[in-house]
Amino acid sequence: MMSMSLADLRVFCSAARQPTLGAAALELHVTPSAVSKALRRLEGAVGAPLFDRAGKQLLLNDSGRLLLARARPLLALAEQARHDVMGARGAIDARIAGPALLLWRHAAALASALDAYPQASLRLQPAFEDAALAALARGDCHAALVTQEAIAQRGGDWPASWQCTALGSMRMRLAAGRSHALAHGVPAAAACVPCSLDEVLRHVFASPTHSLLCGEERGRHADGWHGTAGRTIRYWSDDVQLLLAYVQSGRALAYLPDFAVRAHDLLGVEVADAVDCSEQVLLVWDGALAGQWLRAVAEQLLIAPI
Repeated sequence: MMSMSLADLRVFCSAARQPTLGAAALELHVTPSAVSKALRRLEGAVGAPLFDRAGKQLLLNDSGRLLLARARPLLALAEQARHDVMGARGAIDARIAGPALLLWRHAAALASALDAYPQASLRLQPAFEDAALAALARGDCHAALVTQEAIAQRGGDWPASWQCTALGSMRMRLAAGRSHALAHGVPAAAACVPCSLDEVLRHVFASPTHSLLCGEERGRHADGWHGTAGRTIRYWSDDVQLLLAYVQSGRALAYLPDFAVRAHDLLGVEVADAVDCSEQVLLVWDGALAGQWLRAVAEQLLIAPI
């Protein structure tokens, strides 16, 4: 019987993720013919078809699903062994999944944490929290950036080998642009302005319709602002950069993460008696499959200020 190769297993895992041979070939930077040959070799080695083929589509059958569950940890262990042996000389393809907001928050720290590995590349994969954790479970990423709330909602559905690195809290703040009416008379060097709720509610807001973290549709409650009654939301967008543009132009107020407020030199609006809202951010990774480079990255992120 033919033996299985790690190279063919990698092709198989890519084909299992992608809808067609062409898509798998594009991901792997090879030809569709090379993907097809690798899959035939693998099916010959295991002695069974792994896909049901419908036109150009590849659909995993029972044998394929069984092999996929075994292949992912095998490939992860092989990758871990190679990286541990080669150390900083290894060509690491670091893949981190999470909501775009959290990837933005930690992008610079992740890049700095990989400075010790000059041959490394960093792929930031935007995905809402549940999708990011699912990608980690499938082996499609090395780690996921999520909030504590996302983990709490999973309850006991949590692999024993998964570990969490706490990355601090992300506070939400009401923000105004420097040209907004609430900023009139405020010194240019000021970081915030105190206001009453009545003052704030005289102005329009910009808000997403879906949570920027979990992707759930929440309408007027999507940004997490407490006490939405009486608020006029004129501008709606699930793109945080567009929300920031409305605020920077002075057109609207928005409830945004503190790091985004600082990064765009916005004015924090401190509302009397407002309930403080913050999210605890975590890096989730599989301790049973993590190489030394990922452990080093997690440790570096733990001490990196945000």
